[in-house]
Amino acid sequence: MTVYFIGAGPGAADLLTVRAVELLKRCPVCLYAGSIVPPEVLAYCPPPAQLVNTARRPLAEIIDLVAAADARGDDVARLHSGDISVYSAVNEQIRHLLKLGIDYSIVPGVPAFAAAAAALGQELTVPTVTQSLILTRVEGRASAMPPGETLANLAASGATLALHLAAAYTDSIVEKLLPLYGPECACAVVAYASRPEEQVLRCRLSDLSQAVADAGIRMTAVIFVGPGVDLAQAHLLAAPTSYLYSDNRPRDAYGHTICSIADREQESQ
Repeated sequence: MTVYFIGAGPGAADLLTVRAVELLKRCPVCLYAGSIVPPEVLAYCPPPAQLVNTARRPLAEIIDLVAAADARGDDVARLHSGDISVYSAVNEQIRHLLKLGIDYSIVPGVPAFAAAAAALGQELTVPTVTQSLILTRVEGRASAMPPGETLANLAASGATLALHLAAAYTDSIVEKLLPLYGPECACAVVAYASRPEEQVLRCRLSDLSQAVADAGIRMTAVIFVGPGVDLAQAHLLAAPTSYLYSDNRPRDAYGHTICSIADREQESQ
């Protein structure tokens, strides 16, 4: 028996990985949070499967359901939105499984920020402009942020920020980021990425709170702030060309980059 922690992606059922779909088709038990996993995703589960909405269940009850499945020898599909690696609280569940001696496996999914970037129709890293994307959140009802991981500290790098679980805290975001990015800094907000109700808006940092309020966005959104957002649409046409496609990049007959002896020595140090 195995518990499969499955990244269910941002919402669209056809963004599930092939591995995730195959597991949903064969697992006798599926645990999911109804508030964030759309019904279309559950359509992959066979009719005999036990489907349990865990949205309002405490962790102890969820573990009891898993233990009961273990006693029957039934595999469990545990669905989480987005990707398991960020903001899934999967570690808290794994701790209990380890104590109970129950096997588990993690199946990655399409993360929310990737689906949001796709909705914007752009890459978020651009040569010589921005090469870093910081995934983070803000202080709110969830756990306290670790010391040092304040918005001000992270924004000091000048990198593009991808803010999760933050749609209700735009006033605080603007207050903390204005001194670092300036009022004209480009922002983009994508709510319910990949779903029929998807919303996309672009604005200046100084207008972020009002824009989000006017759009009625309160949850399930990713907020991008920084230079990576500024290279959308018209700005994208003037963006620098990467070394990957540069005519100055030396290549062999197979298209591989030819490194000079100096480059190789520098890489080895």
